[in-house]
Amino acid sequence: MLDRKNIIIGSRGSKLSLAYSNHVKDLLIKSNPKFNDESVKIKIIKTAGDIHKEKKISDIGGKGVFSKQIEDELLESKIDLAVHSLKDLPSKMTKGLCVNAVVKRNDPRDAFLSYTSNSFFDLKPQSKIGTSSFRRKAQLNVLRKDINVVYMRGNIDTRINKLKNKEYDAIVLSLAGLKMLNLENEVKEVFSDKQLLPAVGQGAIALQCRAIDQKILGILNMINDKESYICIQAERALLEAIDGDCDTAVGALAKLSNNKIFLKSELFSNDGSKKFIAESSGDIKEAQQIGYKVGKELLKKAGSNFKINRI
Repeated sequence: MLDRKNIIIGSRGSKLSLAYSNHVKDLLIKSNPKFNDESVKIKIIKTAGDIHKEKKISDIGGKGVFSKQIEDELLESKIDLAVHSLKDLPSKMTKGLCVNAVVKRNDPRDAFLSYTSNSFFDLKPQSKIGTSSFRRKAQLNVLRKDINVVYMRGNIDTRINKLKNKEYDAIVLSLAGLKMLNLENEVKEVFSDKQLLPAVGQGAIALQCRAIDQKILGILNMINDKESYICIQAERALLEAIDGDCDTAVGALAKLSNNKIFLKSELFSNDGSKKFIAESSGDIKEAQQIGYKVGKELLKKAGSNFKINRI
């Protein structure tokens, strides 16, 4: 059993993942006088997605490629908690684990980066745009059919360097990640959620632990952002309802207003030519039920022949 005077955080080793984990570490230290820089440690764990950097996500397993190895160490009590980008987690929680807390959500929108154009809409026809997301590819092609959206992998720095080396005319990244790494100056344009509806959980940092670990659950509850957590409950329920993952071409965003939750979503066909839209609202206590309802409505609209997109 791990010493509860010390907390070990499991994290991927990318700059962004470590920025997330250090942010959580700072929050833990500020929330509990028993913790300090020495007692809260970060352990880097390589995932399949980190090892096979150039392969498509679907080619290395799709679900859990950025989380399985970290979850295994959590189940084996080698770490106390795991910090994930929420959108990297499979829709169905691994048995024995839970996410009962998230930190305050960052801006969930998508950002446009380019050294040849100040706007996506000013790009020349047949411009080459890099993304690893089938969702973004489908959404960008809805906005403009005269561009060439191509697959790319790599962390944020790698992608920006590829852009600087003129391998792409533009790239689209999560604004939250860029903000976390203080790279907002690279952004030329931010898409509204009406233009590009974000991925499920985009901008949210998930705090995962063992479901029976009451001590850690209590510690994490102190840094849980309740409004963000309510929103991700609805979005994650939607993803589970359609049996999707981080590689599914689905966008969803939940917002709160006056104790009500509003959830909108869109799902794309394999070739990106068809878009199915569903939305609902209700009391914040019904967040999960609303998510399931919207997910089932998406599948109903898509029809029995619909298959979940894999990039």
